[in-house]
Amino acid sequence: MTRRIFAGLAAAGMMFAQQAAAPKEQIEKLAPYYPTPETVVQRMLELGALKAGEKMFDLGSGDGRIVIMAADKFKADATGIEFDDSLHKQSSDRIEKMGLKKTARIIHGDIFKQDYSSANLLTVYLLPTSNDKIRPMLEKQLKKGTRIVTHDFEFSAWTPVKTVDIDDDGEGRSHRLFLYVR
Repeated sequence: MTRRIFAGLAAAGMMFAQQAAAPKEQIEKLAPYYPTPETVVQRMLELGALKAGEKMFDLGSGDGRIVIMAADKFKADATGIEFDDSLHKQSSDRIEKMGLKKTARIIHGDIFKQDYSSANLLTVYLLPTSNDKIRPMLEKQLKKGTRIVTHDFEFSAWTPVKTVDIDDDGEGRSHRLFLYVR
């Protein structure tokens, strides 16, 4: 347990350091890009009980790995929101190459300017302060029963219905997932 806490704090510190050293246009993002290991992606989607045909959104989708797995393996209607030009292009290109354009897409845009009211599941890997910034918007938009899974960082004003610890994933650190239901 102590190892997991220190590893999580180290990851958060690294994310904060990357953000502080980043150019201004990156500082305005809600988190620096830090890819989620594939094993954690799968566990996030399983914890969120994603079913075929459900609508899921990944906020800050990075290279699109959560969206791609949701569409490919879970047969969901998956949408990512990504602000970074390069990551948007990379993930959109991969979706096209995999033939997933009917069920997976990446919106090149601002997380705050999207409508999540159709979501059955949201996945989030943002910094704690960013989670606090998006929480009021989500509370207004999400329908009753929408599931939210966060990676490593909680929503401070919400109580998770389940917390899952994932031991070392080959990166030398553990991960914690939080499941919320609105």
